[in-house]
Amino acid sequence: MSERAYAVAFLNIEGVGSTRLRRMRDRFGSLEAAWRAGPRELAQVQGIGPEIAQAIAAQRPELMPEAELAAVSRAGLDLVCHWDSAYPAALREIHDPPGVLFVKGELPDLSRAVAIVGTRRCTRYGARMAETLARDLAASGVVVVSGLAFGVDAAAHKGALETGKTVAVLGSALDRLYPAGHQELATRIAERGALLSEYPLGTEPAAGQFPARNRIVAGLCQAVVLVEAKERSGALITVEMALDQNREVMAVPGPADAPCSLGPHRLIQQGARLVMSASDVLEELAWKAPKPPAREAPRLALADDEARVLAAIEGEPTSLDRIAAKSGLPPAQINSVLLVLELKALVQQLPGRLYVRA
Repeated sequence: MSERAYAVAFLNIEGVGSTRLRRMRDRFGSLEAAWRAGPRELAQVQGIGPEIAQAIAAQRPELMPEAELAAVSRAGLDLVCHWDSAYPAALREIHDPPGVLFVKGELPDLSRAVAIVGTRRCTRYGARMAETLARDLAASGVVVVSGLAFGVDAAAHKGALETGKTVAVLGSALDRLYPAGHQELATRIAERGALLSEYPLGTEPAAGQFPARNRIVAGLCQAVVLVEAKERSGALITVEMALDQNREVMAVPGPADAPCSLGPHRLIQQGARLVMSASDVLEELAWKAPKPPAREAPRLALADDEARVLAAIEGEPTSLDRIAAKSGLPPAQINSVLLVLELKALVQQLPGRLYVRA
């Protein structure tokens, strides 16, 4: 039986959670060994103790690991475990990485990822700034990460979807989308990026799960940008976690007398980078915007005599006599054709009646 199957089964036992799951695997060497361990052995794992150990022992007989994994697949979800090579490298570095991530969509390359966070009750200015920043960062190849909440989160996701990829981290199971009003937005995100959660199927949103969600938002990224937050906004929890994780913290300024400007302005006073555009973020992280692919010059339609004259002009300056000899056309006609080719910027005349390709 696969480790993934045991992982899903363990997560369906109340009180286990993805952090304790990771600790059990570290303690026993595999989740299969942990599944077979007795209550006394389980109680020795950090954070479990006798009560949770007894709950595990009591609920295991009711669970079929392979069936639990099949339910995840039927829901259209993938599973990325802490021990998988596909697990985000930056997230692995944090103090308390989740043992499992449930994924809907395709997890993008997160080597250049920035979180944009802020209040749920943002102003029009805040929504516009979040959307513009996200759109321009995504156009520069940066993955924009946020929490799918109303306000700044939603604006950031929408902006990123216009030009690139975005990832939304939920504080509930992926089959218990919150807020429910963002179903259409979540579908678009899954098509252009990914929805992530550490919570197993059926987990309803709960207040205590959102701070835990925020550690993942910050942990996936190299930087967090705050756009509007009051003094006690939940977005500041993400900022605190970013600082604990040694991530760069930046902030967008706002009107000095606006309550939503208090959070960003405090951060700027404390040394956070002031951000007015995506270029400020790229500069702070020493990231260069990728060069756009070279566009092939449009091919102009050429008449037969134009094509013959152009083919007669070699890599070096070519005389009128040489062109006539190679093209088989009379000099008078060649003169007319050369004028047309010059107007089309395909040929350039040099001193001495010599011609080269432009």
